[in-house]
Amino acid sequence: MILRDGVSLCDSCLGRLFGMRGYGLTNEQRGRAIKTLLLMKAFSQTSKATDKELVTILAESGFEPAQTLARRLKLPFEERRCYLCNNICEKTGEIAKILAESLRGYEFETFQIGVRLPLPVISREERLWRLYGLTDAESLKNEISREVGKALQALMGRSYAVEKPEMLVILDFRELSLEHLQVELHPSPLYICGRYLKLARGLPQNPWPYPDGRIAYNTSIEELIVAPMVKFFEASGAKFHAAGREDIDARTLGSGRPFVVELKKPKMRLLNLEELEKIINENAGGLIEVHQLRYCSSESVKKYKSLAELAKKTYVARVRFAGPVNVEKLAELERTMSGVVVEQRTPLRVLHRRVNKLRRKLVYRVEAKQLSPVEVEFTIEAQGGLYIKEFIHGDEGRTKPSVADFLGVPVESIELDVVNIEEP
Repeated sequence: MILRDGVSLCDSCLGRLFGMRGYGLTNEQRGRAIKTLLLMKAFSQTSKATDKELVTILAESGFEPAQTLARRLKLPFEERRCYLCNNICEKTGEIAKILAESLRGYEFETFQIGVRLPLPVISREERLWRLYGLTDAESLKNEISREVGKALQALMGRSYAVEKPEMLVILDFRELSLEHLQVELHPSPLYICGRYLKLARGLPQNPWPYPDGRIAYNTSIEELIVAPMVKFFEASGAKFHAAGREDIDARTLGSGRPFVVELKKPKMRLLNLEELEKIINENAGGLIEVHQLRYCSSESVKKYKSLAELAKKTYVARVRFAGPVNVEKLAELERTMSGVVVEQRTPLRVLHRRVNKLRRKLVYRVEAKQLSPVEVEFTIEAQGGLYIKEFIHGDEGRTKPSVADFLGVPVESIELDVVNIEEP
């Protein structure tokens, strides 16, 4: 018998050795029931034979009825710590109170508890299972996680979640004592979706550092959106994901560009997004505007990444040519370029940082409005991923067909605006 072999176990740890047996019982109840049966076997008032050794073993394991009997029989005993858990299973309520204090100030509805135990404790437990052929045992990690979770639920009124909890709590036992317990809090990321308008040219989407660490621009779309969000939700940081990007000198107007911000370790989760929208727009000083802010999920990140290549986008480009443009040619261009497949080699301007490959993109529609003999405003509706400027000026023959080649007039300058991005 395990207890006779000098292995002192608390009620919970004894019950855990048979944790997969029975139904509707806690491990503590199982262990107490086993000890009760053993005590009944060890002592009977109608029998003169008392198993004093077993009574003493049960008393030393902390079983109160056995301790009472041992004192009555004048059996010396000294209560021993549990061989497996060092009696930490008796302190789940105290652990829950420590957690509740640590979680003060965090907003969350669901939680999960993870447990780290010292390797010698895990080894000792597994060795015991092997030695006695225990096939119905439950691990100490599971016991602590479940029982502390139940206690924390009662204390805080939050729900334990098996999947996708809003708060993950890690109990790190460097040693099996409250004094050596370290608590790690891992709030799940919070995702905020929306659309941004870029109202000024010369503004990059993301911070643009030089190789020496200097920043090329004072700010960026990412910084203008992310910084207020991090402060608003009391997050540790954030990651910005957008459905594609516009050139630095291009604006994004109309319905705006979809984006999602992944907030890391936020303390707050349930705040007024209309108020956040107002804060971002006021702080941006007219450089950008955000709208349609809403809570979303991690799936939005994947969606917006794919959106860059799949979404239909509409652009307005004001183009100045090196010479007069033929009006009849413009009308012919509208017919010819609408529905055409454009072949593009990676543009020369980005070739230093992107792979040189051939892309085929569809142009759905081209409209041309002549503003002067040398200026034309084009409205171009195209598949995501088409380099619009290169489609217009030809990029030294790397894009075919192109507007400049078709009209037979070189391009001097292009002012580009993104006016609509459709979500598939």
